[in-house]
Amino acid sequence: MKVIICGAGQVGWQIARHLSGEKNDVTVVDSNAELVRRATEALDVQGVAGFASYPDILERAGARDADMIIAATHSDEVNMVTCQVAHSVFGITRKIARLRAQSYMDAIYSDLYRRDHLPIDVVISPEREVAEAALQRLAAPATFDTESFMNGKAQLLGISLSEECPVLNTPLRQLTDLFSTLRAIVVGIRREGRLFAPEPDDQLFADDQIYVFSHVEDVNRTLDIFGKTTKKQERIVIIGGGNVGLAVARALESRTDRIRAKMIEKNRGNAERAADSLERTIVLNGDGMNMDILAEANIERADAVLAVTDDDKTNILAAVRAKQAGCPMAIALINDPTLVPLMGALDIDAYINPRATTVSSILRHIRHGRVRAIYSIGDAEAEVIEAQVLSTSPIAGRPVRDIEFPEGVLMGALMKGDKVVKPTGDTRVEEGDVIALFCMAGDIPEVERLLQVSIDFF
Repeated sequence: MKVIICGAGQVGWQIARHLSGEKNDVTVVDSNAELVRRATEALDVQGVAGFASYPDILERAGARDADMIIAATHSDEVNMVTCQVAHSVFGITRKIARLRAQSYMDAIYSDLYRRDHLPIDVVISPEREVAEAALQRLAAPATFDTESFMNGKAQLLGISLSEECPVLNTPLRQLTDLFSTLRAIVVGIRREGRLFAPEPDDQLFADDQIYVFSHVEDVNRTLDIFGKTTKKQERIVIIGGGNVGLAVARALESRTDRIRAKMIEKNRGNAERAADSLERTIVLNGDGMNMDILAEANIERADAVLAVTDDDKTNILAAVRAKQAGCPMAIALINDPTLVPLMGALDIDAYINPRATTVSSILRHIRHGRVRAIYSIGDAEAEVIEAQVLSTSPIAGRPVRDIEFPEGVLMGALMKGDKVVKPTGDTRVEEGDVIALFCMAGDIPEVERLLQVSIDFF
């Protein structure tokens, strides 16, 4: 597949890294020649320096015979015009644009993206994706990472194991025997910095970080088995009143269960806008790192603090301050992946990586096969892929034990109709089933082959 990626920032870089590693023909376009040079030197991609919305620049990038264009520059308007030029001048059939301004996302303006208006096939909103990720972290406070799959009926849980975990030094095969009715499977383990898909005889040790697929009804029991207690989040303090903070506050207000939320925003104008647009959320104008403001927000009585300003260091320090003031759970928005190793040392319970959420959203629309969802894990080390099994797939009609999955691939869940089941060796995968696979990055091309479809589906 020939793909043009416009924008060589963090998101564009990661998408280029994914796609070039899977032997696609990738060209990166950016107005910053240094970013283009960095991409072409580090990745197996071609590069063009120039403005992505200019027809001559797209022509140089090979738009005449491109299959897809991904517009992920820092400007919404450039991304929109790039898709228009790609459609009108070059006839590129698949166009994905990242748009940040929430006005472009309003449902009443959805007609804007028709082919005869602004021909964008897929619109990705980082703020909405990040807000949804924040809400999922709040919903599973005992985890460092979580994502929903299979229409919300299955959950991927990232769990840090402590010395108190009751199932340490127990082979995974034995766990299955001990908890035969538990609909949960350990699909990934990070040990001493290395992520891998475990074998049935592998054991769990203290300080491991594990990824577990669980039926949504068994989440609390799963957490309990791995030594985690769950507590309902009723009082939330949000630090940062930008697009992400506002989206989270609005979502919390729309819930049927009563959640008391307070917001701290440093910029007075942003604070006033937030106060005007929110109904039940109390908005405080002040610095989220100031202990007096945190005290005014009753941080010591809060169940969780969510630091989602547009500055990583502010988020980290505000989260640390809130924990020092007595808040039991802190979640920080972190753009720079090199800061993630600090989370444990600073006692920050969970983090949200906007780049990973955006990359996951874009990849969902790129993968071959009937892919329904993708979640990128770590620094693009692995992916969880949810896909529908089609009649042309080599795995259709075969029991799980007979499917030749690569070593780094594990099936975490399977949905037949609207029922999610825990897959065993005897489970037969049928056409129309939905499967969730944990895949190490190097095994993704083979997984795509197993999920392959006929040309009719493209």
